[in-house]
Amino acid sequence: MINMIQFLEQNPTLVTLLKEKKASLVGVTELEQKAILESYDEEFCLNNRIWQ
Repeated sequence: MINMIQFLEQNPTLVTLLKEKKASLVGVTELEQKAILESYDEEFCLNNRIWQ
């Protein structure tokens, strides 16, 4: 999972494609993908005290 997140950090355009549902992560459940994408959502991070 960490390797995938590192890859997404190096390829931010892929995050955009995932959010637009034009790409998917092989071997990742829908719930896991949702959690990964939420971690890239600035508003979510700002409102979630865990990240502060």
